[in-house]
Amino acid sequence: MAAAAPVAGLLGLAAPGARAQAPAADPVTELEPVVVTARRAREASFDAPAAISAIGRDAIEAGGLQVNLSESLVRVPGITVLNRQNYAQDLQLSIRGFGSRSTFGIRGVRLIVDGIPATMPDGQGQVSTVALASAGRVEVLRGPLAQLYGNAAGGVVQVFTEADATRPTVSFSAGAGRYHQGRVGLKFSTTTPGGQGITVDASHFETDGYREHSAAQRGQLNARWQAELSRDTSVSVVLNALDQPVSQDPLGLTRAQFEADPRQAVAVAFQQDARKTVRQSQVGTVVEHRLAADSVITARLYGGQRALDNALSVPPAAQAAATSAGGIVAFDRTYSGLGLQWAHRVPLGEARALNLVGGVEYDRAREDRRGYLNNGGVQGALKRSELNRVDNRDAFAQARLDFATAWSATLGVRRSEVAFRTDDRYIVAGNPDDSGRLSYQATNPVIGLSWRATPALNLYANAGRGFETPTFTELAYRNGGTGLNTALQASRSTHSELGAKWRLDATQRVDLALFDIRTRDEIVVDTNVGGRSTFKNAGRTRRTGLELGWVGQLGAGWRATLSLTQLRARFDEAFVSGSGASAVTVPAGSRLAGAPERSAYAELAWQPRAAWGGFNAAAELVHVGRIVVNDVNDDAAAAATVVNLRAGFAQQWGAWRFTQLLRLDNAGDRRYAGSVIVNEGNRRYFEPALPRNALVALSAQRRFD
Repeated sequence: MAAAAPVAGLLGLAAPGARAQAPAADPVTELEPVVVTARRAREASFDAPAAISAIGRDAIEAGGLQVNLSESLVRVPGITVLNRQNYAQDLQLSIRGFGSRSTFGIRGVRLIVDGIPATMPDGQGQVSTVALASAGRVEVLRGPLAQLYGNAAGGVVQVFTEADATRPTVSFSAGAGRYHQGRVGLKFSTTTPGGQGITVDASHFETDGYREHSAAQRGQLNARWQAELSRDTSVSVVLNALDQPVSQDPLGLTRAQFEADPRQAVAVAFQQDARKTVRQSQVGTVVEHRLAADSVITARLYGGQRALDNALSVPPAAQAAATSAGGIVAFDRTYSGLGLQWAHRVPLGEARALNLVGGVEYDRAREDRRGYLNNGGVQGALKRSELNRVDNRDAFAQARLDFATAWSATLGVRRSEVAFRTDDRYIVAGNPDDSGRLSYQATNPVIGLSWRATPALNLYANAGRGFETPTFTELAYRNGGTGLNTALQASRSTHSELGAKWRLDATQRVDLALFDIRTRDEIVVDTNVGGRSTFKNAGRTRRTGLELGWVGQLGAGWRATLSLTQLRARFDEAFVSGSGASAVTVPAGSRLAGAPERSAYAELAWQPRAAWGGFNAAAELVHVGRIVVNDVNDDAAAAATVVNLRAGFAQQWGAWRFTQLLRLDNAGDRRYAGSVIVNEGNRRYFEPALPRNALVALSAQRRFD
């Protein structure tokens, strides 16, 4: 069944976590895992004509406490995942520069978990909802083919729950690190003789935080049941929940504050008790039915709810105006969606075939949003009340023609319509009725050609168009006015890509991609003060770059991984940012803020033969290039290179299996900014990374026969 394929990751096996006793022969790095994200069908990653990477369970376990995607996705080229060390704002995730403007949450990248969208119809997502302890693999798709996933698909991150255990298995895990980081988890998994499988995972994480006023707690539940209803029909049901009752926000630091004491929080964070509370629950089902030997239909249905209470750092004086929305944001959101996909293969004889995929998708979200005065962290009078709705109606079709033994062509198109509506329910003197509606439409084609030059070398070329609407959060405020920011347009982009995949031998593989992306009406941060941002369109931009990945087995128990990303992201046209006395002209040629121009990851791992206790060890080198903090490029977070070390052990005693992982991250104790807040109006751009950090993770697993 689709949700349960036991697939190891492309890069995961190059970075093994703790295993049982080492095998007698050198383990072999798997170079061709099965992926589904590239063309919405299962195929070997080597055959997929796109830049797509996958990491498996081994890499997720080796990454650390299994709390943040930044632990393991750092090894994937083309994607930047920056840990803010601020659980009130989530990770900063971007692909080829898309999403780098985000001041919180995820923009410009589609997130899908077990076939269910984790991105709202407006393009906003949260990676904090991903339960890594039960994730089996993560796929990352970059390039033109990502546009077939719709609005805000600068790239696609797809997470799959790991395969169900073949016998009843209970696992307990625990981990701890500096700054009172602690995580505990309990997981049960089994498969019945009748073909049903179930996995249930619950975990709790908490930390006092590296910085002042940055404590957080998070509880998660992820459960999946799946069954073969018949020879041709399978179904899966996924339930997940997030409870994050405490997430203090220390805010960013100015350069002087960062250099003086990176652990501090600014005074207004304490004065206004900047913080966030989040609760979310969701259930979804995916049904797959084989109509005939070469025809499969897949349907999905899901629904969920999310509640948020967010105290911002807006000073009391700034909340006094009649048009102010206050300093505390609260909303209750319900969301749902459905999708239907049909895949059909038409054999044409002599190694030729036509593969067709088509479908429709509908997603909607309804949000009761309110704003209150923030009186020193205490909720005051109502300042905003509105009912927001957003939905998308999409249809897509894709055809792949294998017209010769070594050649195939891909042609696809997606039609997207995204509609926003707000009903203002807070109308008082000086604050008019700001009700309104907006809609965006786009028809985005994709075309590609791939050539298997030799059995060990695949070449491909793709081109396509994409678009990204503003999110409701980005439409919510306008610079110098009230109501929806109706002047904000969707950005539209043209993507082209050349790539090569080369198996040097049975144990080594190289992936290379060159890309060029031209965007008009790029959405950028206009103003960013007190935790509230406004946005505008900035004309044309261009991104060009290179992505390189190498993974290989070196013999005698040695494995290596290397990834490199070079990105040149520039504004092609000058524009004015801000207004009034704070307005500045951003010249053409300026770099896009928040997007590092270079990043690299290298790892050397060793698992010796016949090692006692399943010993393995690795050294990692992580480099993130210079990151400009604002559109005028007058300051930047310096480039940083850190070294991480780890060692793992595993023991098998009867039905019990025990593992231990020791990590030392930032072993050189480098002081650097782990992420930046783009265009922060008070010049508090910098979010410090952790210094040297030791952690330990343990697990005990019991299998019942």
